Amino acid sequence: MLACDAPCIHSSFAFAMATNSTAAASHGQCLPKSSSRCLTPSVTATHDFEVTSYPLLQGIGVEKLVSSTVFSVGGFNWTISFFPDGVRHGSFGNASAFLNCLSPEKDVRARFTLNLLDKSGAQVSKFEEMEYTFTPKCVYRGYAQFAGRSWLKSWSDSNGSFVIRCVLTVIGEPRTEVKRDRALVTRPNLQDQLEEMRKKGEGADVTFRVCGQLFHAHRCLLAARSPVFKAELFGPMKEKATQSIKVEDIEPQIFEGLLHFVYTDSVPDDEHSRDGSTAKLQHLLVAADRYGLDGLMVLCESKLCESIDVETVATTLVLAEQHHCRDLQEACVEFMAPQNVLQAVMATDGFKHLLASRPLLMKEILDKVSRTD
Repeated sequence: MLACDAPCIHSSFAFAMATNSTAAASHGQCLPKSSSRCLTPSVTATHDFEVTSYPLLQGIGVEKLVSSTVFSVGGFNWTISFFPDGVRHGSFGNASAFLNCLSPEKDVRARFTLNLLDKSGAQVSKFEEMEYTFTPKCVYRGYAQFAGRSWLKSWSDSNGSFVIRCVLTVIGEPRTEVKRDRALVTRPNLQDQLEEMRKKGEGADVTFRVCGQLFHAHRCLLAARSPVFKAELFGPMKEKATQSIKVEDIEPQIFEGLLHFVYTDSVPDDEHSRDGSTAKLQHLLVAADRYGLDGLMVLCESKLCESIDVETVATTLVLAEQHHCRDLQEACVEFMAPQNVLQAVMATDGFKHLLASRPLLMKEILDKVSRTD
C-alpha cells in the first residue's frame, strides 16, 4: 500500500511546486534567470589559380592534374587541382576541378565554389556552392564536369589562359558559452550636464533680466557660442559682474529657448508642439539673428519650412526676407504659388502685413504663380 502511495505523493508535490512557480510569476516576483548562446566560428577566403597554355595541357591524360600552390584557410592547408583531360574516363569530354584539403588530422567542414574567370576578372561559370566534410580518408571534392574541353580551348585567351577562383569557407566546431548580460549604464552627455547646471544656477556668474524674470548663465560659455554675448560680456562695454543685464524686446520664453540652444545645440521640446510652435520659432529666429547664433537660425529655418501653412506663410515670408533666410523664403513662395492657396492666403491678416511692409515680395510671388499656371 505504501509503495502504491509514493508516486501519488511525488506527483502532488511536483504539481504544487509548478503551481507555486506559476503563481509567483503571475504576481511579478523576480525568478532566477540565466542564458547561453551557441557560437559557430567560420573563416572565408579566396584563392585564384591561373592556368596558362591550356591547349598544351590537353592530352596529358585522364587522372593527370596540375595543382595550385598551397594556401591556408581556417588553420588548414588547401590546393586547387585541375584535371585538363578529366578526373576519370566518365568525365565525358570535360575538364575537372577539385578542392583538396592537405592531410587533415580531423574532419574539416567547409563550403566552397570553383568558378571560371575571364581575363577581365568577370565570372563566367556559375556552380552551386558545395558543402562537404573533408576527412583523413577523403580529401578531394569538386566538379568532375567542370568545363567542356573543346569549349575551354576556344574560350580561353590567345595564350590559352584562364583563372579558377575558389571561394572557401571553413566552418569551425560549434561551442556554447554563458551569455552575460551587460548592464546598460545611461550616462548624461555634456550638453545635458551643462543645461542642468544652468537651470540650477550652479557656478553661474552672469544674470539676465527679461521682463522681470531672471536667467542665470555662465559668461565663458555664452561668449564662446555668440559673438554678441562675447562683446557684451568681455568687450569694452561689458557690464559689471555684480549687475544683471537687462534684455529688451525678447519674451522670457524666447530667451529661455535661446539659452537652451546655447547649452545644448537643440530647440526645447515645447517648441515642437503644434499649438503656437510657428510663432515661437519665428521669434526664436529673430533672437538667433540678434545674437549671431547661426546654428539656431538654421535650425529654426528648417523647422519653419516644415510647418508652413495658410495662416502663417505670409508672416514667415516677411521674416525670411528680413533675416536673409533664402531657403525659407523660397519655401514660402513655393507654398503660395498655386492659385487656390494664394487666394486663401490673401484673406489673412499676415498677407495684409506683407503687402504693407514688403510690397516687392509680391513680384516674386506673382512670377512663381505665372510659372505654375
